[in-house]
Amino acid sequence: MKENNHERDVYAAIADPTRRKLLQLLAEAEELPLKELTTHFSMGRTAVSKHLAILKEARLVIDRKVGRETRYRLNADPLKEVKDWVSFYEKFWVDRVAILKQLLEEE
Repeated sequence: MKENNHERDVYAAIADPTRRKLLQLLAEAEELPLKELTTHFSMGRTAVSKHLAILKEARLVIDRKVGRETRYRLNADPLKEVKDWVSFYEKFWVDRVAILKQLLEEE
């Protein structure tokens, strides 16, 4: 966690399968309340809320109050960092496979 502004690292936030599932659910819907998100998991509202808090610290989730209800929506912008990192390694492996293919064809 960054000490000065208390943001959570996006990689740490998406490391957990429950949080990845929450992001998927939010990506498929414009906005969802906690009670609807909770139905997709075999854990209580408090546990799901803790996962959402971690996603919020990483700026992956935005929440808003509507009456007594808290609704959540995806903020995919921080995932660009992950996409860029994965893209680098995707190119790395594509290049390596091309070199290997060339070597094998030469033999």
